[in-house]
Amino acid sequence: MPLNRKRARQLLNDFNFQALFVEAMGWNSVPANQVYPIDQTGYNRRLIAEMSGVPIFEVFPVKRPADDENALTDQKIRTAIHSQIERTSLENVIIFLDNDKKRTQSMLYWVKRENGKKRPRRHEYLIGQPGDLFMSKIDGMVIEMDELREDGSLPISAVTSRLAAALDIERVTKKFYSDFSELRVDFIDLIEGIDNDAERFWYASVLLNRLMFIYFLQKKGYIQGNNRYLDDKLKESQARGRDRFYSEFLGALFFEGFAKPARERSPQAERLLGAIPYLNGGLFLRHRLEDEHSDIRISDEAFAKVLRLFGRYSWHLDDTPGARDNEINPDVLGYIFEKYINQKAFGAYYTRTEITEYLCERSIHSVILQQVQANGGGKFDSMSELLMRLDAGRCRILLDEILPKLSVLDPACGSGAFLVAAMKNLLHIYGAVYGRIEVLNDNNLSKKLRDIRRDHPSIGYYMRKRIITDNLYGVDIMDEAAEIARLRLFLALVEAARTLADLEPLPNIDFNI
Repeated sequence: MPLNRKRARQLLNDFNFQALFVEAMGWNSVPANQVYPIDQTGYNRRLIAEMSGVPIFEVFPVKRPADDENALTDQKIRTAIHSQIERTSLENVIIFLDNDKKRTQSMLYWVKRENGKKRPRRHEYLIGQPGDLFMSKIDGMVIEMDELREDGSLPISAVTSRLAAALDIERVTKKFYSDFSELRVDFIDLIEGIDNDAERFWYASVLLNRLMFIYFLQKKGYIQGNNRYLDDKLKESQARGRDRFYSEFLGALFFEGFAKPARERSPQAERLLGAIPYLNGGLFLRHRLEDEHSDIRISDEAFAKVLRLFGRYSWHLDDTPGARDNEINPDVLGYIFEKYINQKAFGAYYTRTEITEYLCERSIHSVILQQVQANGGGKFDSMSELLMRLDAGRCRILLDEILPKLSVLDPACGSGAFLVAAMKNLLHIYGAVYGRIEVLNDNNLSKKLRDIRRDHPSIGYYMRKRIITDNLYGVDIMDEAAEIARLRLFLALVEAARTLADLEPLPNIDFNI
């Protein structure tokens, strides 16, 4: 069964992992409430789901310690518990919880075995966090009904491979890159009015980037609730006359519909477009190439080919590996860019997500932990330990003294892979802080959170917007790289909106990138 993302998010928000795995992800159910003590640890375990003998366990303290410490902060305890569980279940997934009843913290724990060594993989979800990182992991663990054998199982090798794919590595949509590369060559040849080959190549990227952004947006349901908005408007344009889609419709869509508030749009644009959200952000301002070449012409057939290719794939905005071969997410933009340019000439290479995530953790976490200690917040060995032990004082230090002043610069940003990873990393921290405020009895912090919610319909959108504008900076020698980096950050921002009402105008980040 395809993952019902709305339902899965709700179950994750509720820390209802049994229903998440069984109802939303297709794992097999188990007899209810099998709770057993784990010897000499002070923790219980509960079996909540299984597939082909691979169990999913919840582990929680028998009695919550008064100082709020728990297994989520202690690697020695996690290792000891995992060692006991693997005696009977070599392959397993453990979800550590801070409490069995009132759950506010969780950690999905899986161990990779490589060259005789055990390498734990940890994925935390804390109350108040958006859940994007956690959702990206469980996406690859969904079991489809048509995959199962008659006895309702999978080969155990398939289950273990699924866990490794979901929790350890990233998959990139190579087929889309191949199809897109062929399309790009044809599209460039159909652009008239720009004689310089390099500029025509660049302008093809500008247009295709805009179209991909709009395609993601319409698949999110944010353009009149019509996920075929561009296709329908192409048909309408062709009914009015030949080759008018670029000059008439797209010109109005780019430079009036998305670039101007509704009150500033011309009556002609209103008739052509219908109700369109105002986006701002610089993406739909006139490009330098459009100012320098006033007679650009592109046939309807060029755009028909683009939309036919896009229509063969399933588009989703969360920047995570797709569960199917035809699923496209924003990460593919960076992959495309860094694959098709001349790598020897420009030194551009695709950086895998696990590498950018590692670099972010080693750099950002180190700086924040040092700053927390310097501001009197205590000494912590890891970001997980800090987030698990947030109190009102540490929340104030992070929100007032550290996070607003943190600048992350990528001096050769390419298509923004490191910046997107940095945004997710900081979002994880911001989300933990705001989530902790929800359960703290601190009037000043609670008022701060209420004030944010009064001005911003989506706290997730607010957090991402703040990170992108306040914390992230990128430089690149190629204009096209900077354009794609901005585009990826905009897509990451739009993804946070759950409804059209949550979608605020995009910030101008030309200074940042």
